[in-house]
Amino acid sequence: MASTGSPSPEVPVGLPLWLLAELTYRCPLQCPYCSNPLDFARQGEELSTAQWFKVMAEAREMGAAQIGFSGGEPLVRQDLTELIGEARRLGYYTNLITSGIGLTEQKIAAFKQAGLDHIQISFQASDEQVNNLLAGSKKAFAQKLEMARAVKAHGYPMVLNFVTHRHNIDRTDRIIELCLALEADFVELATCQFYGWAQLNRAGLLPTREQLQRAERVTNDYRERLKAEGNPCKLIFVTPDYYEERPKACMNGWGSIFLTVTPDGTALPCHGARQLPIAFPNVREHSLQHIWYDSFGFNRFRGFAWMPEPCRSCDEKEKDFGGCRCQAFMLTGDASNADPVCSKSDRHGVILAARAEAEHATQSITDLAFRNERNSHLIAKS
Repeated sequence: MASTGSPSPEVPVGLPLWLLAELTYRCPLQCPYCSNPLDFARQGEELSTAQWFKVMAEAREMGAAQIGFSGGEPLVRQDLTELIGEARRLGYYTNLITSGIGLTEQKIAAFKQAGLDHIQISFQASDEQVNNLLAGSKKAFAQKLEMARAVKAHGYPMVLNFVTHRHNIDRTDRIIELCLALEADFVELATCQFYGWAQLNRAGLLPTREQLQRAERVTNDYRERLKAEGNPCKLIFVTPDYYEERPKACMNGWGSIFLTVTPDGTALPCHGARQLPIAFPNVREHSLQHIWYDSFGFNRFRGFAWMPEPCRSCDEKEKDFGGCRCQAFMLTGDASNADPVCSKSDRHGVILAARAEAEHATQSITDLAFRNERNSHLIAKS
């Protein structure tokens, strides 16, 4: 491949329609399944308000239509209202992805006035004790409940996210009942995807196949019930890759639709790509136009020319694009390999081993490595 990273002519380069603005890695919680980098504590200085304005303007000019403000916890940024207002002025559909910790009625009203379209609040569990243990805060659950009700009262669609894993997936019915009590419009029951801290804690988080199947049955039963009752609440059940025989079409293809900008300005094709041995460009040094179309990092896995066998000859490669490059790197040490989730991969055994491990795992919640500054510093030094 040319050092300029010029895209292969076999596949036209799409537009960066969805911009994920990871405003900060700071967060008051310590979720052990966080997708932030393990060494987040040593990352560089955060982009300024003006620098984020420039990023948003450039992405919008290139065709970006939706922006997600994420983190860490984006509420710790004092300029969040300004950023929302500028995004609205530029014409974005705006989405805030938050734990709800740090949210207030006054902020909700200010965000509404600034033009925020959508707020997603995440919970750790339906049980207060488990939620607070995972979050690392004795008041987290009560705060989340209060803010979820406030978001609904201010006219936003009620969008709730629960990351499920072996310690809470058996309470899927209670999770759904809580969401219905909160009058949720959309509920994402997202079984852990193993990146970042979740990968570090995989042995203690991966549910068994039986747990997963039972939770999906419960979800489908509720879907039927809600349909019969005329309840518009939508339940979205996301299964973990580890129990599939074919990989997901990760990010709809590398550098196809999604553009992530991290707190220090590093631009990525997906939020997990920072771990790859690739020198990704930074918005402090390059325009998004150059980053998206010309940088080596964004062109590295576009198209099909990079693919080894069995992907190169596979008649499904245009469906899954070889799967997830980050997962291939984490599990095989080479991001060019076929995603081991695929049963055609000669490294599929690592997935089978993980499934078998889940059948006999004994780790408790307190045995998990929690996402916090101390642990991040320790990992960065190791």
